[in-house]
Amino acid sequence: MESEKKSSAVSDVGAWAMNVFSSVGLIMANKQLMSAHGYAFSFATTLTGFHFTVTALVGLLSNATGYSVSKHVPIWELLWFSIVANMSITGMNLSLMLNSVGFYQISKLSMIPVVCLMEWILHNKRYSKEVKLAVVVVVTGVGVCTVTDVKVNLKGFICAAVAVLSTSLQQISIGSLQKKYSIGSFELLSKTAPIQAISLIVLGPIVDYCLNDKFIFKYKMSLGTTMFILLSCSLAVFCNVSQYLCIGRFSAVSFQVLGHMKTVCVLTLGWLLFDSELTFKNIMGLVLAVIGMVIYSWAVELEKQSIAKVNHHAKNSLTEEEVRLLKGDLGTAPVKDIELGQSKV
Repeated sequence: MESEKKSSAVSDVGAWAMNVFSSVGLIMANKQLMSAHGYAFSFATTLTGFHFTVTALVGLLSNATGYSVSKHVPIWELLWFSIVANMSITGMNLSLMLNSVGFYQISKLSMIPVVCLMEWILHNKRYSKEVKLAVVVVVTGVGVCTVTDVKVNLKGFICAAVAVLSTSLQQISIGSLQKKYSIGSFELLSKTAPIQAISLIVLGPIVDYCLNDKFIFKYKMSLGTTMFILLSCSLAVFCNVSQYLCIGRFSAVSFQVLGHMKTVCVLTLGWLLFDSELTFKNIMGLVLAVIGMVIYSWAVELEKQSIAKVNHHAKNSLTEEEVRLLKGDLGTAPVKDIELGQSKV
């Protein structure tokens, strides 16, 4: 029993580590690929289509070699999920284009309370005071170190609202679909990735043109661009797999809260590698965010222990009641002679 708990803890840490490292690596690779000082490949939606294409190919190869087993999920569920996921990607890109960086960060931070609200509405899930306190501390800390200028307009606000709602719904749906159809994280990703890949490859160039006034077909590819696109796609496979794995093992709220560790890592690496400015305000925000994550981890563990105690107490109470009733029956009922079918005197 103890070894199973240790094995589960190691798997949990491994899933989080994979998500953090692959996400941070992906952000760094994309920064070099898309920035004006890098290769100026400013086609984010199409690039995401490339990501899901490679992920879909890995899934198909895994199924063909027998590494993973394909389970049935209704096509309408997959289509609905893919539409929501693509709305999330497109909405985020449009929100970043139409709003200031400050408001974009605020909209990302609002996902945690939105996920909590949606889980309460959809699954009647409630949270302890400690968890709520931790969420407030994390959101405040990340807000302090990332939010600067805040400018918003009606179109930008609508796009941000669509992005937040669709992203929150997508992350909740990942866990729900895995439980509903008893399907693993990689198997679910293998089924949704081809649909997302096809739709984003078709619609991506159009969306990117609206964002940049540039067609991807006019971009001059170089060896460096190709290498970074391949690196980005490789990291995206690990990022996508670990996202589904983490939400399946934990919850959408936990994924959002501890996912802000990526923000901390990106800001720190930006300061170390790209000479980004790191002010006292940034440092205080980072420290506050990390404290919030520690509080959240403690609060979740406290909640688990509380639930375990209640379940253990209920199980013991039920056992005692059954024993009492059994003893009562034995005390009052006559003992039967099974062979003769008569009561013994």
